[in-house]
Amino acid sequence: MAAASPTVFLLMVNGQVESAQFPEYDDLYCKYCFVYGQDWAPTAGLEEGISQITSKSQDVRQALVWNFPIDVTFKSTNPYGWPQIVLSVYGPDVFGNDVVRGYGAVHVPFSPGRHKRTIPMFVPESTSKLQKFTSFWWLRPSLACSLITPASASMVTRPPPVCVKSPSVSLSYVDMCDGILDPPG
Repeated sequence: MAAASPTVFLLMVNGQVESAQFPEYDDLYCKYCFVYGQDWAPTAGLEEGISQITSKSQDVRQALVWNFPIDVTFKSTNPYGWPQIVLSVYGPDVFGNDVVRGYGAVHVPFSPGRHKRTIPMFVPESTSKLQKFTSFWWLRPSLACSLITPASASMVTRPPPVCVKSPSVSLSYVDMCDGILDPPG
């Protein structure tokens, strides 16, 4: 009897959100979530998480270090809708309310091995003076993961938000492996 050939492949992501450079801010925390296509499904691990609050280092770099672990496994039947990790960084404003300090997204690497990515972050900017005024006195609305990095091709054509700052977050993938299950043979 011939063995059935596999119908799915697995993508395992192990890594961490290492650190960030936000020169103007301190006491920040990070949230992550994955966005992926319809054929993808998580099989193990966490699809989203929230880090601890960290303060700037006392050296010249003034890095915000999280070393926040990521461990998730996905399965799929095809590579369309390859997973992307979406990062949101939050911190206190002058009134002590948590506000977004940056959004960013990057595809999970396509090849196994060790990878390091620096993700540029953006902050949507108000387009009118009234919006700027209200966002100063009231909380700025947060974007959903699916709006930061669309999972469907129909949403790709939307214009990106206006960016005013470009801080960055360092992300490393350690021992990330993807593999198509080979039929015995």
